[in-house]
Amino acid sequence: MRFMDLRRWPRKNDANSIRARQEALGLSDGVTSIDLTPFVNAQEMLTGAAVIPVSVVGPLELDLGEYELEEPFGRVTEIGRTRDQVYVPLAHTEGGLSASLYRGARAAAESGGFRTYVLRDRITRASCFVCRTTEEAVQLARFLDAHVAEMRRWLAERDEEWISSYAKLREVETHIVGSLCHVMWGFTTGDACGPNMMTRNAYALNMGFVMEHAPVKPERAILEANMGGDKKPSHRYFERGGHGKTVLVETTLTEEAVRRVLRTTVDDLLELSFAGTHGAVASGMQSVAFTPASAIAALFAATGQDLGMVGTSSMAHGSGRRVEAGIHCALRLPGLEVGTVGGGTSFPYARAWLELMGCAGAGKVYRLAQIVAAATLALEISASAAMATAGSENFFRAHHELGGKRH
Repeated sequence: MRFMDLRRWPRKNDANSIRARQEALGLSDGVTSIDLTPFVNAQEMLTGAAVIPVSVVGPLELDLGEYELEEPFGRVTEIGRTRDQVYVPLAHTEGGLSASLYRGARAAAESGGFRTYVLRDRITRASCFVCRTTEEAVQLARFLDAHVAEMRRWLAERDEEWISSYAKLREVETHIVGSLCHVMWGFTTGDACGPNMMTRNAYALNMGFVMEHAPVKPERAILEANMGGDKKPSHRYFERGGHGKTVLVETTLTEEAVRRVLRTTVDDLLELSFAGTHGAVASGMQSVAFTPASAIAALFAATGQDLGMVGTSSMAHGSGRRVEAGIHCALRLPGLEVGTVGGGTSFPYARAWLELMGCAGAGKVYRLAQIVAAATLALEISASAAMATAGSENFFRAHHELGGKRH
C-alpha cells in the first residue's frame, strides 16, 4: 500500500482530491464506485461511503401526542392526540434485531398499541467562566440568575448572520466550584437537533454579553466545560432530562399476547424485571433497561441523525407492573436527541426514510421522537421475553440461528 506524504494529504472534497485519496490508499471498487456527490458537504476529507442494509418493520400501532412550545419559557404543551400506524426503517447488521422488534410491535398492536408523551425539550451547552476568586464567581452567578430575560432579549435582537434565530434561550443555571462559575445555557432549537446553532449562540452570550456586561471580568471563558450532557451519559440528565427530548412510552400487554406472541408469561417477565433492575443498580448503570441502544442506533443511522448522540439518547428507565389486563410496560427516555431538519437528515436516503414515517421537515420532530421511543420499547419487550424463558433459551436461539451462523 502506498501512502502520500501526510503534509500533502489532500483535504478538500473536490473530485480530484477524493480520487487522490482513494488511489493513495489503494481502495477497491466497492468504495470507489459509489457516487459521493450527495455527501461532499457532509464531512471533511470525504473518501468513500459505508452502505448499511435497511429493514422496514411494522406496523407500530401508536397513540401520539401533538405538541407545541409555550413562549417565552419553552414549556412543552400537548395540543391534541392522534392514532396512527407507522413502519420504521432500521439500518443495521445485527442478526435478529428486526425480527425481535417486529415481535414486540406485534404483541403491543394486539394489546391496543403504544401510547407516547413528550414532557420536555432542551439542549444544553455548559460553559464555564474562570474568575479570580470565589467571591467573583458568586457575583457572576447572581448577575446571570437576575438577567435571564435580558439575555433572552439580547440574543433574539442580534442581527449577526452567524447567530441562529432558531436556537432560543430558555433558562440559565449556574454551578459554582471554587472560582469556577459553570453556566448551563438551556435552549430549544425547533425541528433541528441543534448542537451547532446552540453552540454559536452560547458563544455569542459568553463573549458578547457576559464578558462585556457582567459586573466582574472573568479571566477566561470556556465554551463547553463538560456539564452539558453532550454525547456522554450522566446521572444528571438521566434523572432530570434537559439534553434532548424527554419522552415516555407505554403499552399494556394482554396475557394472551404475552403467551401467544412472546411465548412467555407475565410472571416470567416480572421475574426478569426484578433481577434486571437490581443488576442495573449493582453496576451503577445510567439506565434501567435491556437493549435500547440497538433500536435507537438503527433508526438514527437510517434517518441521518448524529450517531455520536446514541449514547446519551439511549439512557432509559424501563418498568413492568402486573395489572388486571396483563402487564403494563413503560419506558422513559430522558434525552432523546433527534431532528427532522438539518445535518444528515437532508441526505436523500435519510429524507426518504423520514418521509416513510411522516417525519420529514418542519413540525415533525416530536412525532419522530415518539416513534423512536415506541420502537425502542418494542425491542425491549421482545428481547426481555426471549431472556425471560427458562434458561433464556429463546434469547440464545435467536443469537445462534439469526446471528451466529454467519461466523
